[in-house]
Amino acid sequence: MLRRTFVRSGALAALTGSLWRSACAAPAAPGASGAPSVPASPMPAGDAVRGKGPYGALGKPDRNSIALAEGFTSRVVGRSGQRVGGLTWHPAPDGGACFADGDGWIYVSNSEVPVVGGVSALRFGPDGSIKTGYRILSGTDRNCAGGATPWNTWLSCEETVRGRVFECDPYGYRAAAPRLAMGRFKHEAAACDPDREVVYLTEDEPDGCFYRFRPQDWGDLTTGVLEVMVGDGDDPTGQVRWRRIPNPSATYEPTRDQVEGAIRFNGGEGCYYSGGFCYFTTKGDNRVWAYDAANRELSVLYDANAPLKGVDNVFVSRSGDLFVAEDGGNMEINIITADGEVAPFLRLVGHQKSEITGLAFAPDGDRLYFSSQRGTTGSNRSGVTYEVMGPFRS
Repeated sequence: MLRRTFVRSGALAALTGSLWRSACAAPAAPGASGAPSVPASPMPAGDAVRGKGPYGALGKPDRNSIALAEGFTSRVVGRSGQRVGGLTWHPAPDGGACFADGDGWIYVSNSEVPVVGGVSALRFGPDGSIKTGYRILSGTDRNCAGGATPWNTWLSCEETVRGRVFECDPYGYRAAAPRLAMGRFKHEAAACDPDREVVYLTEDEPDGCFYRFRPQDWGDLTTGVLEVMVGDGDDPTGQVRWRRIPNPSATYEPTRDQVEGAIRFNGGEGCYYSGGFCYFTTKGDNRVWAYDAANRELSVLYDANAPLKGVDNVFVSRSGDLFVAEDGGNMEINIITADGEVAPFLRLVGHQKSEITGLAFAPDGDRLYFSSQRGTTGSNRSGVTYEVMGPFRS
């Protein structure tokens, strides 16, 4: 029986990252962090080419009101307020990730509601059946996006002015813990770069920044250095640098205002690292960015209002395709291929008051999970979490 884990003010777990790494690595198979098994090829920056994509045109909406290409099917795995696997599925499902679990897998999902947000998890059997549901974090505030770590934990980010990053155990055995050295700001998403042993972080502010956290010991996020991306002049693209944030937990001086020359990004959203590149989105100007980590160069991958509008969550599949979810727009998940082609992968019909969140592939790459955060009514209590199966490229 899994022990449910709660984190509340004044009663926070003190398990260090190094202990966590050794404790949590054993249950999961290699590659369980959700990263693609085949690194993505660098995508070309600049103008993308519109097309039908590798899967062809979308068909008519299915019984779940999802328009998919031929060969793909969908099912509902959770509805806010309804029981699934013995758990009441949370309101406003947001960021998520998958983790290997023996011959099955686990999908974790944030809840972006005030005060009682947290994270829920669903355990799947090898046939895709839902075995159990349980909480891995409770009593936190507006848990938005986040990211998986190479040592098989989930970083859940609070989207509040002094938001925190919580490290959670997807398997439900270890208590979640705040990682305060990663800064107190309006956290959105996190992406681990195992090559440089850093964690990239986005900030959901109109004048937000792009950060990286360098832990003192890779695998232990309790201590380290928080840095901000710095550039020259008005054009943020090209060569960039990193400078240390003097006081990541400052009460009155926001992290984004502590370093002169910090590059400003208009509403940082999703973030994902693959194949030497960190891809992230900014909703204010509808851009998808690509950071070449080895050469420290920043470029714009997508900058247009069609076919992709309202850029949000991102995920790189095992084939190297970038999946980008829309917050609004026409409620699509679009795909950007390694050749720069942009096309809709699916469309949610009747969910105009919602946003698409929580993109994650199962470890074997043949199932995609995502949520409509507010469903068809626009209420946090109407969230729906889906699974899509089909002939995904490998």
